[in-house]
Amino acid sequence: MTTSPLLIKAAPGREICCVTPASAGWSHVGFRALRLQAGASETLETGTRELCVVVLTGSIDAEVAGQRHAGLGRRDSVFEECAPDALYLPGGQRLTITATRAAEVALCSAPCPGGNKPVRRIDGTGMRRSTRGAGSNLRHVCDILMGDNPAAERLLVVEVITPAGHSSSYPPHKHDDDAPGETRLEETYYHRLDPPQGFAFQRVYTDDRSLDEACVVENHDVVLVPRGYHPVVTPHGYRLYYLNVMAGPRRAWAFRNDPAHEWLLRPDGTGTVA
Repeated sequence: MTTSPLLIKAAPGREICCVTPASAGWSHVGFRALRLQAGASETLETGTRELCVVVLTGSIDAEVAGQRHAGLGRRDSVFEECAPDALYLPGGQRLTITATRAAEVALCSAPCPGGNKPVRRIDGTGMRRSTRGAGSNLRHVCDILMGDNPAAERLLVVEVITPAGHSSSYPPHKHDDDAPGETRLEETYYHRLDPPQGFAFQRVYTDDRSLDEACVVENHDVVLVPRGYHPVVTPHGYRLYYLNVMAGPRRAWAFRNDPAHEWLLRPDGTGTVA
């Protein structure tokens, strides 16, 4: 089977995956996922980029500019019925994170032209959680750092759990144009499966099919969405989790549905998008 150029396969070691604007061939989104054993540390500089650290599982302490943020993270699985903890940093910061118990950490980044936002702890207890869609299009959403949270300059971060046999980011939608009612946003999908030996499917395509890629995603894989529609489907028996990181010239999430499938939003359809 030929691997799609949009699919980043997971690595088995400390660094699960790493996406930079240069490696992705785009301008905004950066994404890394790390496994940290208890006591292990990671130090990095944000430089000219803003950063949202999402503690997917386990717990960490973080130190920024001499200030300690202790006890970030509280869940053992991304499929637990609770939101993650996160930490936002603007550009020009030095960060050290230390796992207080084995942790999986996502590092989500984007350009930071202003650099005037403060370091901010984002506790999961204050995040908005919701259920969208109906029937086999139902899914559970947690807004980690979305547009109504003014903490960031460019970053948008959200996580979604799609029940077994369901679709998500569906009906297909896109956000790659500066037309009215749509914003240009690059996006990564970081996938987790339960049970972990499972798989799911994601398609990324444009109206003219100049981009049309179908990806078989497994546990810890990343899918790049440079443009186009990007629906996801998970087979019977396997729940799907994904963490979305989005960024573009303007910090707003406005999308256009694929007109061919917009009939699904009628009362006799399956519900809402995203």
